[in-house]
Amino acid sequence: VQLQASGGGRVQPGGSLRLSCVASGQLFGAVGAGWYRQSPGKQPLLIATITNHDFTTYRDSVKGRFTISRDSPKNTIYLQMDSLLPEDTAVYYCNSVPAKHPWGQGTQVTVSS
Repeated sequence: VQLQASGGGRVQPGGSLRLSCVASGQLFGAVGAGWYRQSPGKQPLLIATITNHDFTTYRDSVKGRFTISRDSPKNTIYLQMDSLLPEDTAVYYCNSVPAKHPWGQGTQVTVSS
């Protein structure tokens, strides 16, 4: 399965972005699918998960600001990011949960004034 994330960019603090991730095959894993983010020198960190039953969970640092959703027929998941903070700056990836697919290129999100 190949993963392609898109929708990143540079925004000011308080701004919004909507990320998309298209999978070439079945994206979901044993738990579901999710968005991860990676800061320089660190491992990808799971920040949002959606299950096959549309149950969602979030890391505390993004709870209330980010929303994960999916379009199953399109093998696509989304991440709506609102009220962005400078500490949200990272490369964002999608993958199954737990992560089992090769990581795609990711999409860079930069939050800066």
